[in-house]
Amino acid sequence: MKTMEIDSKIESGIASVAEIRMDRRKLFRQAGMFGFGTAVSGLALSGTPAKAQANSYQAADTVTELFTAFLIAEDLATTFYYNILSGSVMTDPNLAGPGGSAAKITGAGNFGNVNYLTAALVQEIGHANYFRQLLTGSTGGAGSDPYQTFYFPPTAFTTLSETLAILNALENAFIGAYLNLIQELVYKASAAKAGTLTGADAKYSAAEYTSLAAAASTILGIEAEHRVLGRVIGNNNPANNLSYEQTDGLTSIYNGPTSAVVALTPFLSQSTTFSAGFSLATALANYPKVVFNPGTSGSAPTFSL
Repeated sequence: MKTMEIDSKIESGIASVAEIRMDRRKLFRQAGMFGFGTAVSGLALSGTPAKAQANSYQAADTVTELFTAFLIAEDLATTFYYNILSGSVMTDPNLAGPGGSAAKITGAGNFGNVNYLTAALVQEIGHANYFRQLLTGSTGGAGSDPYQTFYFPPTAFTTLSETLAILNALENAFIGAYLNLIQELVYKASAAKAGTLTGADAKYSAAEYTSLAAAASTILGIEAEHRVLGRVIGNNNPANNLSYEQTDGLTSIYNGPTSAVVALTPFLSQSTTFSAGFSLATALANYPKVVFNPGTSGSAPTFSL
């Protein structure tokens, strides 16, 4: 299935969710460890009407909502990459080759492409650990994460064209989400400096919010690598086809009709298109079986300000 067709299906799912005015509080109540207060609404900042509306949604996002949304996104990414590596799509010549697997790349396969995917899986697990640490103080205990099952089209992991179409759509959404996250964290840094933050948002100083924004930018860079390497696997030239990464139409993380939460929603519940469910627990328990020397290193940096 072509990228345009997958994007259309995801956009259709997003439009449907926006149309029924999805209750975002319900989205996160499934995790007892996350307690949300009443969302701020109706805020307007200076600028054009469209910009003011987008910024009002960003201003309404709490830090707990931000980190929870990204924990869900990174759990989704973990589940996605694991199921590529364990799926029948691995027998494609651009991956492990006919009769091959993630643990056994044949002479007709492409070791480098498979290595890209194993590294991406390890990186997404690390990103989820980072946000889980921010929320709970521990990188373990994924069993308490808000979503344990993620949904994809039935042939998502059987044909390379569809796998790469979903990879492209997801990574573009992740990049757009991180661009919004950086903006929102910088906004909170300014608010912290002014002393106007309340509740959990007041936990961090202006310097800490700035440091968190810088750390988020380092994760954005990795997600951009994933987008490009997906294009390498698909032989799309040039793979590095953008001069600047884009927001992918996202204007906030949690609140608003064009938020990252809305963009993720099709993958969070079963539907006609996204009908095949895949377990996060299975991915985390079994990923060592599909990962060989990913060659990744480093951890989330801290910044002295």
